[in-house]
Amino acid sequence: MQWKKQTSISQFILLGFGNLNEAWILLFAQFLVIYILILVGNNLTVVLVVADQHLHTHMYFFLGNLSFLETCYTSVTAPQLLAGFQEEDRTIFFRDCITQLYFFRSLACIECFLLAVMAYDRYLAICNPLSYKVMMNFRVYLQLVSASWITGFSATAFVVGMVPQLSFCGPKEINNFFCDMEELLKLFCTKSSLAEIIVLVSCSLVSLVPFFLIVMSYIFILSAILRIASSAGRQKAFSTCASHLLVVSLYYGTIMITYVTPSVQWSPSFHKSLPLMYTVITPIFNPIIYSLRNKEVKEAFRKVMLQNLCMI
Repeated sequence: MQWKKQTSISQFILLGFGNLNEAWILLFAQFLVIYILILVGNNLTVVLVVADQHLHTHMYFFLGNLSFLETCYTSVTAPQLLAGFQEEDRTIFFRDCITQLYFFRSLACIECFLLAVMAYDRYLAICNPLSYKVMMNFRVYLQLVSASWITGFSATAFVVGMVPQLSFCGPKEINNFFCDMEELLKLFCTKSSLAEIIVLVSCSLVSLVPFFLIVMSYIFILSAILRIASSAGRQKAFSTCASHLLVVSLYYGTIMITYVTPSVQWSPSFHKSLPLMYTVITPIFNPIIYSLRNKEVKEAFRKVMLQNLCMI
């Protein structure tokens, strides 16, 4: 099958959340505060990981990458969301829509891979503690993280690259606050089963395969923890992966509710608001989960604050 760009559409209209009247001021203020907190929280985590020598370990290297990713991930959609609250003109050019789609999908894929790598790291630490430092040296976890970023951008380029070659017909309205593949598929002139299959298979590979690896890792982790004799030992082993498990639950839980459950169960407005969970809400919890439950991160923050106060 050959795809040819036959569309005359040069821009789309992001419907967002419709006409909010005076309520837009309150929503704009709320999401602006959330966006600022996401930037501050995740960037602070990156700064702490880089600045404190005690955090120069594999696990915090993964955490720093995840925090940097969350900053980029949210910045792809949050400015568009904020602009949609205060502007009546919600048009977005075709090329800008495709660019946003590409980075949104790429960063989402990278997060799936990073979470899988972090689960594998916890599996080795708990199930193979004697050989852990040998197997997870700097070169190995640098390769794992690099592979996550490269694979995410490469896999998404294949899928998003075919979108400009397809035909789009009216209406040119996207019933969301950002350009999402699910909504763009509805605007194709003809029902393209091949395009839908490619999108389905690619999305399944980059999301379900990492999820399967995470589940398998935690099955082995749970089995190893249950074999520990003392309750204190079991609690200590579980605490090393509790934060990661909570982040995985939040991220994959919201994605499954959005894309796996039938959309007919939800009203259009509610279904449209679900992406807010993993694009805006979830990223704000990640630094909170990792910092409030982690003594080393809190100690690094205290040291950085004391150093800055002494310099004043």
